[in-house]
Amino acid sequence: MRLAIVGNGVAGVTTARYVAERDPEAQITIYSRESYPYYPRPRLIDFIEGEVSLEAMPQYDAGWYSDRHIETRLSSEVVALDPADHTLTLASGEKVGYDVLVLATGASSFIPPIPGAAKAGVGALRTLDDAVQLCHAAEACREVVILGGGLLGLDSAVSLTHYDVQITVIEALPRLLPRQLDREGAALLQSMLEARGLTIVTGAQCAQVLGSDRVEGVLLADGSEIDACLLLISAGVRPNIALAQGAGLACNRGILVDARMMTSVPGIYAVGDCAEYDGHVWGIIPAALAQARVAGAQITGGTDVLYTDIVPSTTLKVSGVDLTSLGEVNPEGAGFTEYRYLDAARGIYKKAVLREGHLTGAILLGDRRDLQAVHRLVAQGTDVTEIAEMMLTPEFDLPAWVRSQA
Repeated sequence: MRLAIVGNGVAGVTTARYVAERDPEAQITIYSRESYPYYPRPRLIDFIEGEVSLEAMPQYDAGWYSDRHIETRLSSEVVALDPADHTLTLASGEKVGYDVLVLATGASSFIPPIPGAAKAGVGALRTLDDAVQLCHAAEACREVVILGGGLLGLDSAVSLTHYDVQITVIEALPRLLPRQLDREGAALLQSMLEARGLTIVTGAQCAQVLGSDRVEGVLLADGSEIDACLLLISAGVRPNIALAQGAGLACNRGILVDARMMTSVPGIYAVGDCAEYDGHVWGIIPAALAQARVAGAQITGGTDVLYTDIVPSTTLKVSGVDLTSLGEVNPEGAGFTEYRYLDAARGIYKKAVLREGHLTGAILLGDRRDLQAVHRLVAQGTDVTEIAEMMLTPEFDLPAWVRSQA
């Protein structure tokens, strides 16, 4: 079997690993437009902070790939697919045949149509090349503005405090991490980050990027200006679906897949940030890993292995700030009950969201000792009515209660 995988991120490489484990005779080739072997994307923050060298970024050495008969073709962008002919075309013009194809094309940073956003000194953080350029720019800069108070924006902001720069984070919505936190949790997190020297502006829209050829600052919608010689835009990502669309595969926001990770064309699978299942494009590593496992099994005959959508869980990477948000934390409509625990002096905030007595979401800020227990409760839909009033308090042993329910 000739397996072609387009994309060298966690979804593509993990799919290759599962296939190699189940079928050692498979001929696996990974095609990547990047020039670096696979590296975990969260490690970009460690690289910016100076904790990981460029040479140490790859997850696996050459021996890992050769032991599994996985060939990686770097700097080899796939520009076209021909599903009928079972071929793909590289940017060089070379055509390559395959028996089974996996699309793990990932996603790209979204750059809003802000006037002046094409100026030098404006960028995003998605790849190792982006991180290298960001580090060089930060070394020659004094004022940095980050547009976007989401997970990546805040991770990037704190990582850049490693440099001698003044950092301002601008979030268009009224609070930080609008998808992962509620008003109370965001307020506590903001105070913790401001104590580290960050300037945070919420409820503000960027109207224009100032400067001639290079960025010199940003103009906000209220008329105020903020100086900047480096502007990092962290406004989310968009799935890379152009290759699939060009080949006639069904797409919505992402490439549409079923529970087998199969696309609308038999023999072609999609996994990771580019894949859309049941209306969801999570864009998070746990989903990519779960989908890669299913695709790897299906490709090697494990037709009974099907994908079940995950409970979305995200973690802030900022050193010294323990934050995990999972499930539904900002419910809309009726039928929900919310419970909170706050210890502002210790930087602790917890929230539990119940629907008809079942835990459907939680925020753990400053204290993640109960994370595994909470994740299990959300995933299993356990009725927690009897402990709802006390489950977030320090005195209650939630893991012990969970074990008692087994």
